Amino acid sequence: MRLKDKVAIVTGGSRDIGRAVSEKLALDGARVVVNYCHDRGNADETIRAIESAGGHALPVAADVTNRDQVEILFAETRAAFGDTVDIVVNNAGGLLARKSVAEMDEAFFDDVMAINLKSTFLACKAAIPHLVEGSSIVNIASIAGRDGGGPGAAVYATAKGAVMSFTRALAKELGPGGIRVNCVCPGMIATSYHDRFSSSDVRAKVAASTPLRREGTAREVADLVAYLASAESSFINGASIDINGGLLFS
Repeated sequence: MRLKDKVAIVTGGSRDIGRAVSEKLALDGARVVVNYCHDRGNADETIRAIESAGGHALPVAADVTNRDQVEILFAETRAAFGDTVDIVVNNAGGLLARKSVAEMDEAFFDDVMAINLKSTFLACKAAIPHLVEGSSIVNIASIAGRDGGGPGAAVYATAKGAVMSFTRALAKELGPGGIRVNCVCPGMIATSYHDRFSSSDVRAKVAASTPLRREGTAREVADLVAYLASAESSFINGASIDINGGLLFS
């Protein structure tokens, strides 16, 4: 129970990596706000899993690309669990579609940047007044932010690279107050994201190219996030930590 009585917000917390993170933080003792945008069904499944294991969680609907809705997310968190926010995990994000730069329009560019980068900025900004010494922000980036991503992922890769840079900048800004900001960069993780955007042939090829010869799991990512959220990582700040089975070394 290394996170006992801590208050955690997980954006995009209702499925895949977000669900695994929400469940792991709750298992470690945190009271978890599971943010979702549209799919209440997935959020309810996550809440049931947490509560059946003896944890405490609250579903909150909010589009984290919208400042007013992010403020509502934090207001509902504070109403339920008090003014202090100990952990913020910025997991909301996505590719939206595979498009080359030649194919995409400005609206698509803006949408991808908003869900991946603007959402992180808005949640961090809203959190700052409620963070205290020992609080931790964990941003979720991607291996794409390091290597430019696969076909049709140029803007997604750019946004995730920016998340890593933003992490480093915010770590410098908040560090003097004892608040840490770190980033996790997953590689090929077995999630519905890759079910949608990556063919089985590509996934098999990537797994075969990975030194561990497999995809990762959402729970493995969640374990790393929970470590970074805890006092066990108290001297790690501004880091972007790869979790890709050795596929890419930073």
